[in-house]
This record gives sequence, structure tokens and C-alpha cells, in this order.
Amino acid sequence: MWYKRETGSGRPLILLHGLGMSHAAWNPVTPLLSPARRVIAFDIAGFGRTPPLVDGIVPTVANLVDGLEQSIQAMELERPVDIAGNSLGGYMALEAARRGLARTVVAISPAGLWRAHPPPHVKHVIASMRLMSKTFPRVVRGAMRFALLRELLLSVPLSAGSRRMPVSDARRAVADLAASRACEATFEHTRAPFSCGCHITVPITVAFGERDWILPKGSWHRDRLPAHTRWLEPPGWGHVPMWVDPVGVAQLIIDGTSHGM
Repeated sequence: MWYKRETGSGRPLILLHGLGMSHAAWNPVTPLLSPARRVIAFDIAGFGRTPPLVDGIVPTVANLVDGLEQSIQAMELERPVDIAGNSLGGYMALEAARRGLARTVVAISPAGLWRAHPPPHVKHVIASMRLMSKTFPRVVRGAMRFALLRELLLSVPLSAGSRRMPVSDARRAVADLAASRACEATFEHTRAPFSCGCHITVPITVAFGERDWILPKGSWHRDRLPAHTRWLEPPGWGHVPMWVDPVGVAQLIIDGTSHGM
């Protein structure tokens, strides 16, 4: 079963992080969700404390969702279940909805809504950040002490406003990226666009921040999802907005998963 951090009580809510991150990406938000929900933040296979998929199984979105479903079964959670995800985690949440595994979905800056492949700059941003964090860990760790450097280094991959991240969280984010055991393989095998989800019937909320510089407007298309999808463009949010606006992210998730409560 995948590693998880579980807090709170109530109806289960699964949180899925983005590429190169871990369950810790949700740390600013979980205290706002756990008073009313049983919050389960997973480390996706190959990231954080969860090992990569077993040999011979490539980390496609379909195979990652298989792993997610196995973890849900191992926890004996009632299905379908509410799922919120960011970036790669948002892509996985949409795939879970397409399979009938999700009760509701909140997808924040989800990957996979591009026409054929992700924007070319995405690979270079991830590769450069990963190279820096692996090759010069002490330098990058030291840089995270300074708000201006956090902003310069993290505005594109995470979000404008990253200067507001606590130093410990910024250091954890770059350490998670450096330690990822399946980062490159997962990126290469999740480049295919999301299969048409037009027949999904469960409530879906999709939010792309107006300052998302990883996946700008040209890389997502509404025709991939059903007409009832709720689309939002929160002001000030970047690609990973949990540290910039934890209250807004929590409220988005609460609103998007409240149907039928």
C-alpha cells in the first residue's frame, strides 16, 4: 500500500500531489480540511516514501491509478471516494473519475488536458530544478532561507508568491524533488493526453491559476471534460498554490466535494 498521512475524521477525502513532490505538498491545507473530513494524503508511487511501481510496470497514469485503487482497497474505504489532486495528481483524479472510482473530483492545474503533449518548457523546468537540487543540495537548501531567492527559484515550478512559503516547507519541496525515484520515468509516461472524459457524470471542479506558468491556457482544453465541469481561474494562483492561498485551496476542495453530503 502507498505511504499516506492521515488526519481528521468524517467522510474520506483523498489528496494527490504533483510530479516530484510528496504528501507534504498538502501540509498547508490539511489542517483546514481535517476538522470535517478524514483526509488521506498519499505519496504517489515513486515519490516520497512510496516505492516505484514494481519492475515491468511503467508509471503511466492508468498504472498509477491502479496503484491508487489497490491502496484504497487495502484501506477498506467505501467507493467511490472524493479525490482532489494537483498537476499529475489532478490528472490521476480525472482518470479515477472516468473509471468510476471518484465520487467527486477537484483538479488543481491538472496535467493531461493538452492536445498532444505538455508544453516544451515543462521538461526543462523540471530537469533544471532537479539537477540543481541533486547536484548542489547545500546551496539550494541555503538559498531557501531567503524570501527573494525562494521567489526566484520557485515561482515558475510552484507559484508566484513562493516567498511566503516557510523555509522548512521550501527545503522539503526541493528535497522531495531530488529524492524522487521515478521522476523522469513518470514524466515520460504521463505525456499522453487524457482520454476523453465527456461521459463522466460525477461533479468535477477544475482550477487553473491565472499565474500558472507551467500549464498556461494554451495547454488545457475544455473539450476533454464533460459540459457540467466547473472551471475556475483563481487570481494570484500559480501551478502549486497550496502555500500561496491555503484558505482558498481548502475552500475550493470543500465546495467541490460537498455534493451529496
